[in-house]
Amino acid sequence: MRRRIFETEHEDFRDAVAEFVSRKVTPNIEAWAEAKGLPREFWLQAGQQGLLGLEVPEEFGGGYPQDYRFNAVVFEELAKVSFAISSCVGIDADIVPPYIVDLGTSEQHARWLPGVAEGSIVTAIAMTEPSGGSDLANLKTTAVRDGDAWVVNGSKTFITNGYSADLVVVAARTSPEKKAKGITLFGVETGMAGFERGRKLDKVGQPESDTAELFFTDVRVPAENIIGQVDTGFIQMMKNLPQERLGAAVYGLAHARQILDETIGYAKERKAFGQSIGAFQHNKFLLAELVTKVEVTQAFLDDAIMAHTAGELSAVDAAKAKYWASDVQNEVIDHCVQLYGGYGYMNEYRVARAWKDARVNKIWAGSNEIMKELIGRDLGL
Repeated sequence: MRRRIFETEHEDFRDAVAEFVSRKVTPNIEAWAEAKGLPREFWLQAGQQGLLGLEVPEEFGGGYPQDYRFNAVVFEELAKVSFAISSCVGIDADIVPPYIVDLGTSEQHARWLPGVAEGSIVTAIAMTEPSGGSDLANLKTTAVRDGDAWVVNGSKTFITNGYSADLVVVAARTSPEKKAKGITLFGVETGMAGFERGRKLDKVGQPESDTAELFFTDVRVPAENIIGQVDTGFIQMMKNLPQERLGAAVYGLAHARQILDETIGYAKERKAFGQSIGAFQHNKFLLAELVTKVEVTQAFLDDAIMAHTAGELSAVDAAKAKYWASDVQNEVIDHCVQLYGGYGYMNEYRVARAWKDARVNKIWAGSNEIMKELIGRDLGL
């Protein structure tokens, strides 16, 4: 079915993003995967193209359309080529900026937002810890007031853009006795003494995304780097997580649809027993099921995109979108691997790399088990 949520301005923007991806991204995927990260040149080019400032006010160099459909367009076009890059850009352009825009001071806006929009300041958000996983209410990283600064100690792990980020939004416990109500967000910048990065983590998939461990040893963070109010960080994270989960759903489904389209083409061309493999009834029925499942999921997701654009998307509906879309993504791509046969297990084929890249979408941004817990609670269970 024809999607009805995009208007002419969104489709024009899509054409520009697709052209950028074709010229600047596709030719470099292999080199970036080998380097296990994106070069600064990519970020600057993306900023120049207007892909990084969609959540940044115009006065600071952003587009600031306040229309999530533009964000969705960027994610979808990037995900067609690389699920990893769509997630890296998602962190930098879609997840971190709202914290600064909505909670930051005018001084923080002037200091950070222009660089975010132009790509000279790459961002990350550090919530997850080695011992806690999705349990954000029990963070171990601490921040203690010392004069006009806060001293941060602890570690974070699985941080997307963590190795290259210039600015990391760090969640730390400032009032241990308050538990979830005692967490604060800090802007930790490259060059602060005691802030160190571990190795680039060796992941199963998404090699072009730099993912790192972060370590904080007596890092003195000035009070003016607090993002929002002291001890309100947990509430702020809960408020912003729906957008992160919606983004994971958007680029996850776009990724699956692209690989499915390529697999349908392969099923038409690949011959076995005198006919195309797509002509066999089992494969024909399977592809019919997968296409239908993707399109039905897209309909729900488009509704979620419109709800978020209108400021009406609930945390529970975002959880439904993230859980369902990531499950569909993995189911579809797993079947695509099977249809390619032995070739589907070869890294030289995109379907094999996509299969590995997709798996984490059921884990990050809150595992799918956590999503089901949120949905179940909403049912009064």
